[in-house]
Amino acid sequence: MIRVLIADDHAAVRSGLRLICEGAADITVVGETGDGQTTVDEARRLAPDVVLMDIRMPRMDGIAATRALAGECDVVILTTYGSPQHLFEALAAGAAGFLLKDTDAETLLSALRLVAAGDGLISPAMTRTLIAEFSRLRPTAPTVDDSTLTPRERQVWLLIGRGLTNAQIASELDMAEGTVKTHVSRVLSKLGLRSRVQAAIAAGGVES
Repeated sequence: MIRVLIADDHAAVRSGLRLICEGAADITVVGETGDGQTTVDEARRLAPDVVLMDIRMPRMDGIAATRALAGECDVVILTTYGSPQHLFEALAAGAAGFLLKDTDAETLLSALRLVAAGDGLISPAMTRTLIAEFSRLRPTAPTVDDSTLTPRERQVWLLIGRGLTNAQIASELDMAEGTVKTHVSRVLSKLGLRSRVQAAIAAGGVES
């Protein structure tokens, strides 16, 4: 079971998140908190696999709480504040995921599973923001040789650059999600890249 601690200063939001999480057979909610300091204290007491963290909370905000918990447990930020500043501050503080509150239940549950498994996830709506800022700070995108990609692999690669999830790519290209995952793995291997973010940045350089 993936053990989740929910941190949000609105009780109604916490209740909704609990319903979503506990609707999944492999996820259980071990606690709820309404402020940042209590979140840090409860996370250290309960040792959850993932903390689902709001940003704006009393006593200590979610960014500071994430920073305090760095190295102790994984944090997924779930917020209405989708500014680049909040995204970069969250990642710098050690967040393993960043989602907006309009994220659908399936994506939220997927993020919790990915982070619990040691991966990370950034909201597709924020991916292009991250790529644009990276390009601004480092105008030259990573140079890759895409000549070894098949036409379908190149399609998948460019859609990664647009910030699409595997499920969205599967829908766009009318293929099974498992097939998309295989293509993504091959793209990373052929291009000599280590992560989906690197692939997105490189793809952004091709399309720009």
